[in-house]
Amino acid sequence: MSVVIPVSADWLTLREDADAGARSRALALRAGRMLRPPVIVHDLGSGTGSMVRWCAPLLPGPQTWVLHDWNDALLDHAAKASARDRHGAPITVRTRVGELGHLRGRDLGGASLVTASALLDVLSADEVAAIVAACLEAGASALFSLSVTGRVTLDPVDPGDGVFERAFDDHQRRTLDDRRLLGPDAVAVMADLFRSAGWSVRLADSPWRLDARDRALISEWLDGWLGAAVEERPALREWAAEYARTRAAQIARDGLRVVVHHVDLLAWPP
Repeated sequence: MSVVIPVSADWLTLREDADAGARSRALALRAGRMLRPPVIVHDLGSGTGSMVRWCAPLLPGPQTWVLHDWNDALLDHAAKASARDRHGAPITVRTRVGELGHLRGRDLGGASLVTASALLDVLSADEVAAIVAACLEAGASALFSLSVTGRVTLDPVDPGDGVFERAFDDHQRRTLDDRRLLGPDAVAVMADLFRSAGWSVRLADSPWRLDARDRALISEWLDGWLGAAVEERPALREWAAEYARTRAAQIARDGLRVVVHHVDLLAWPP
């Protein structure tokens, strides 16, 4: 299996504040109460390290974070980020370059907690199963945040909203390099696997709520959302161009609000 997720540092930086505001603090704090020092956190698909910066201050120390990503340039960026635990002490950061589809329990050696953000929906069922199996083998709780649910709410409403949402969701479930992606179904698949193993699972909504303060993020998100929809259904191209012009005018007038629905998952052993 091979998981390579093409993302840019600019996009990850643009979305970091929205991500931080959306993630479930309640689940992170619950995870923190189950940890015993020293704490070792393995973060999957770390990108620029936004999960470290958000989560470390909510957990006890001393903390060591092991950041996993296929992109060594992003990992170099993430390794330079400073973060402190909830007691104010600095954390230790290590990096590990590799494809997440090859993850095994031995790769999570010593883990107290396994985390990821905006990752599950770009994985296949086999890849999610491999991550769950690795967590089970390591005996480490798992906190996976910001998985898309497939639902988007825009205000004002437009007749195209549901059409592009359905096309985007179909794109999320596409077959890519012989991998059938789970898209919005990923969290349910992971939750069922953990529950089948006798683990406890708790879910929490974690929506982006974007308004006039988030014009740049809305514009970038909308471009990607429509682009994926058109890639899935090329017949929507002309409609998408008209829709994009309408929404761009609303963004310019500070007149567009967007809710992108996500869900967070926490799983822990008996």
